[in-house]
Amino acid sequence: MKWDNLDEEPCSVARTVSVIGDRWSLLILRDCFRRIRRFDEFQSRLGITRHLLAERLKKLVRHGVLRRVPYQDRPKRYEYILTQKGLDLHPIMMSIVHWGDVHMSDERGRPVLHQHKTCGHDFDPVMTCSVCNEPLSAKEVHVHPGPGADPSRQPLPLQTGQALD
Repeated sequence: MKWDNLDEEPCSVARTVSVIGDRWSLLILRDCFRRIRRFDEFQSRLGITRHLLAERLKKLVRHGVLRRVPYQDRPKRYEYILTQKGLDLHPIMMSIVHWGDVHMSDERGRPVLHQHKTCGHDFDPVMTCSVCNEPLSAKEVHVHPGPGADPSRQPLPLQTGQALD
């Protein structure tokens, strides 16, 4: 696998990593979900160079994760808004947050709590099966080739009928 060609791999993880797989893109997305939208706000919060920030924002726009919307004419300035494709990254971001809360928090606890507006409670993200709504864990998932698999490649290391131990 070549880093520059990840978007062409017959692997959903590799294709996703080709778009959001660097620290700055993930932190930009984190801030987008916190309703940060303007270039100067991103730069101030992240401490990233203008060049690197512009590059990452262009990439996210090019891949349809963000859209640029003008908010000022003189000088021309833009906000960066999550598209539906970007909003669909929310479960991924919440999973990263949850992992960090469980494995990286110190004795003070979680740095940020997430509250469900509907019920008013703080929550932990939970992954469930889209068919039966039962909670999922890695040990309960079997992997097998799908219709987009490349038959000329090595078979997946985890085949139907096997489970993680």
